[in-house]
Amino acid sequence: MHVSAVAVAVDGSIGRITLSRPDRMNSVTTALAAELEEALTDLGRRDDVNVIVIRGSGGNFCAGGDFDEVERLRAAGAEALKTLFVAFRQACAKVADVAVPVVAAVEGVAAAGGFELMQAADIVLVSETARISDNHIRFGMIPGGGSTARLPRLIGRQQAMGTLLSGDRLSGSDAVTLGLAYRAYPQETFDAGVEAFLEALAGRSRRAVTTIKHLVDSGLRGTLDQALTNEVDAVVQHIIGNGAASAAEFDSRKART
Repeated sequence: MHVSAVAVAVDGSIGRITLSRPDRMNSVTTALAAELEEALTDLGRRDDVNVIVIRGSGGNFCAGGDFDEVERLRAAGAEALKTLFVAFRQACAKVADVAVPVVAAVEGVAAAGGFELMQAADIVLVSETARISDNHIRFGMIPGGGSTARLPRLIGRQQAMGTLLSGDRLSGSDAVTLGLAYRAYPQETFDAGVEAFLEALAGRSRRAVTTIKHLVDSGLRGTLDQALTNEVDAVVQHIIGNGAASAAEFDSRKART
């Protein structure tokens, strides 16, 4: 009997993905990576889902690659081992392909691949007591899920090199300070804080939210001048598409905030 490594649910406008290997701290296998990519793809196709959240089960986010799976694939040779890293890369890359924002809600351990999945998310919410690290170096290993590529782009070369070469553990508050997470909550209010954030985001204009995500992502891949041009084009089309009433409401709301 197949046991799913990823649970998927839709709750109103919120798509929920839960890594479901609590006995292994939600460590990544080829099957989990493939199921995660499939879940993101399926939820991303739904017009009634405005935000997707990824969480871990059992009080931990994800402890990285499953050691037993790595050893089994290593014994089978390089091509077999590569399938694990390719599958995880595809799952992380799928976040950018999904039109709606993908939020990582991180508590407990987020190490190695779990830390790398955090980096792929659009927004990261963390518990202050989360234990976050890229600890590959402590085992004489190197990252394989994106840390050497994404981390310098997120926090700069100096901080990335220090984080990767030290293997130091970061708290949730450290992650916010470095720019790896948007907000940290005390553990006792973590669930409530995450839910309040998700509910607010799910209630925003889907068109506005998806356009902002697209502009930010495409802007980071191109020049500043092209990004600014794209933004002007997008805002004009957005206002035209929403009509004069929406523009007037925008001015009214802006004045009240």
